[in-house]
Amino acid sequence: MAKEYRTIREVAGPLMLIDEVEDAAYNELGEIILENGEKRRCRVLETERGRALVQLFESSAGINPQTSRARFLGHGIELGVAPDMLGKVFDGMGSPAMESALVPEKYLDINGTPMNPASRLYPEEFIQTGISAIDGLNTLVRGQKLPIFSGSGLPHANLAAQITRQAKVLRNDSKFAVVFAAIGITYEEADFFIEDFKRTGALERTVMFINLASDSAIERIATPRAALTAAEYLAFEQGMNVLVVMTDITNYADALREVSAARKEVPGRRGYPGYMYTDLASLYERAGRLQGSEGSITLIPILTMPEDDKTHPIPDLTGYITEGQIILSRELYRKNIIPPIDVLPSLSRLKDKGIGEGKTRADHSNVMNQLFSAYARGKEAKELMAILGEAALTDIDRLYAEFAKRFEEEYVSQGYYTDRSIKETMDIGWRLLSILPKSELNRIDFSYIERYYGAEPEGGQ
Repeated sequence: MAKEYRTIREVAGPLMLIDEVEDAAYNELGEIILENGEKRRCRVLETERGRALVQLFESSAGINPQTSRARFLGHGIELGVAPDMLGKVFDGMGSPAMESALVPEKYLDINGTPMNPASRLYPEEFIQTGISAIDGLNTLVRGQKLPIFSGSGLPHANLAAQITRQAKVLRNDSKFAVVFAAIGITYEEADFFIEDFKRTGALERTVMFINLASDSAIERIATPRAALTAAEYLAFEQGMNVLVVMTDITNYADALREVSAARKEVPGRRGYPGYMYTDLASLYERAGRLQGSEGSITLIPILTMPEDDKTHPIPDLTGYITEGQIILSRELYRKNIIPPIDVLPSLSRLKDKGIGEGKTRADHSNVMNQLFSAYARGKEAKELMAILGEAALTDIDRLYAEFAKRFEEEYVSQGYYTDRSIKETMDIGWRLLSILPKSELNRIDFSYIERYYGAEPEGGQ
């Protein structure tokens, strides 16, 4: 039986100071027992000289320091795991919803550790998301960390749901699973994700963690850690390829700032704690491939950039830790390009490792480079046309302007329920490149031009 303390000294908002505490540890769970027997959960933030500073998960309203008792449970936040956790919905703390009853095989502390760099394997297998702007130009590779940078009001929730439904590893016999963590979302968003996954059958291979905007900041901080713990279990103990999708990391960072302010820590940039880089890295670096394991964790964190500012601390620090970024464009969204992925500033630093012969298609790298080049020149031609008028453009510039227009409408825009194979993506790319004369395709090997330029789509992949 855990020792109970009647030495609650002070309650200040979500924080509580307890005196004469023995052996309480950082991150240890505790309970505050009110006079009427009600229990409220808490977590140890720091201990010093027999005092423990704890943060409550629920409100501190109604707590009387003179009559309430505290006790510590001897362990941190734990997640119950089992092979049949796929298809289940959990709250942000890892407790299963009523309809998602689970008999745990064991319990794991959610505060895992980043992978040892010496034990990592290099990411090199293509993951097909079914989205041309990602698969064809900013390819996702098994074991990669590839964030999506969005903005307020942009449809990142729809894109997250689409990736969760459609993602798969090609040419790999290992089972594929998705861990989906929704952090600080509204009831409407939670209902959208759950109903969409149920309707499309995606829930059967997905573990969902739902943290609502009305939940406590401490639960928001726990949600991505619980999700990654589930992913580690499925990947490294069950041998599965796991894709972790997290939305929205901005809500997580805001919870970090709230806890930091409550502890009266010295703030860093824009009020966020100075250790936010380290904290984010402790999450992101839990993804990857591990020597001696068939499984892997691929991570797609989604964040909204405040005021669409890429230099804001959250996207800035995320960009340093991860291997690229997919950027959503407000301009494309206004033009009804769905999903509104801006391919030119987007980047997947590992894309060259996941494409080519035996992975996607031999001509993939050439076509990708030519599409980037042609779209960039086409956008310049469209800007010139807007300033000087179409008559001021050369014939070739008009072709590039037409290419850019059709590229956005036919390649980037595909809706949220179109699942394109990599072959379909490549065929669309060649169809668009056929707008241009062969002499302009200076980034493609001549043998590929002879085979694919102006040709009807071939069967097979």
